[in-house]
Amino acid sequence: MVALRERFGTLSLLELGANENPYGPSPSVVPAILSSLESLHRYPDPRGAALKQALAIHHRVDVDQILLGNGSHELLMQFSQAFAGPDTDVVAAQFGFAVYTLACQAVGANLRIAAAYPPGHLMPRGHDLDEIARSVTAATRLVYLANPNNPTGTWFERDLLERFLQGLPSTALVVVDEAYAEYVTTETSLSAVPLLARYPNLIVTGTFSKCYGLATLRVGYALADPAVVSVMERLRESFNVNSLGLAAATVALADQAHVVMVRERNAMQRTRLAEEIRQRGYPVHPSQANFLLVEFGSRAAAIECALCEHGVVPRPVAGYGLPDCLRITVGTSDQNGRLIGLLDDLTERPNLGPV
Repeated sequence: MVALRERFGTLSLLELGANENPYGPSPSVVPAILSSLESLHRYPDPRGAALKQALAIHHRVDVDQILLGNGSHELLMQFSQAFAGPDTDVVAAQFGFAVYTLACQAVGANLRIAAAYPPGHLMPRGHDLDEIARSVTAATRLVYLANPNNPTGTWFERDLLERFLQGLPSTALVVVDEAYAEYVTTETSLSAVPLLARYPNLIVTGTFSKCYGLATLRVGYALADPAVVSVMERLRESFNVNSLGLAAATVALADQAHVVMVRERNAMQRTRLAEEIRQRGYPVHPSQANFLLVEFGSRAAAIECALCEHGVVPRPVAGYGLPDCLRITVGTSDQNGRLIGLLDDLTERPNLGPV
């Protein structure tokens, strides 16, 4: 990626592989950061009190149910460190976010992968909660879910999650990763947050890196039972979120009008881009996130290379067991148009040589 940035420059390179927000953060973020620069010689608030209070109000939870992290990535890793280990099981879905596997491997736990829905299902390669439930054993200490899921974009409804939770032993903590929750536009309810009061073994994670547009500042959080948060507070680093991140996330959370704008623009472009790609003969998975999983068949790797040669960077997902697919971030109208134009050129060249 560094070589591509040097070759094309940041203005010409179109990065569609990291699911970043092309519209950027709330306009209130930069002034908040500039104001924080006056205190660079001061340590951050180790409690993140202002941000926690804002999150408590936003999600209608108590402050002692909130844990802050250096992105939700850090927290997803630390849950395994705190609650799993050798002689325990961790359950995750096939085609789930790669960090869940890494978190399990880091502590030497036994990873049990539950088969996803097959191609042809309404949610192809999405989480099959019944299959995940069957993978839980008496040794299971953690279950990782993502809603919507990365890299597939698929999702499940809240009532299905509640049925799933009802059938699990209380000794299994369920982590629902909602990194892309702010992008959801379906009329059915997805978020697990309202279930926290009834299920003390439920953990919900969120991030400011996606829809809020603060990826460079690394701010994430978890909502959970106070007893779970108390354990995690003893594990985390004291200053795991810096002052700039705390200030930026607090004002970004307050500007929900900006979040609505980003969600609406993404939804419009997501629909248009998916239709444009389908019209060119490539199947597209259903998505409620800010990316699409596209099936390019045996040409996936060649199309990826050809796109990169012209400064458009998708995400290969062969490491997820999806060598026939590419994950493509939904960009602006102009960015998506550039991608489609290149796909048209590539489609006309069976050998996918230089365009």
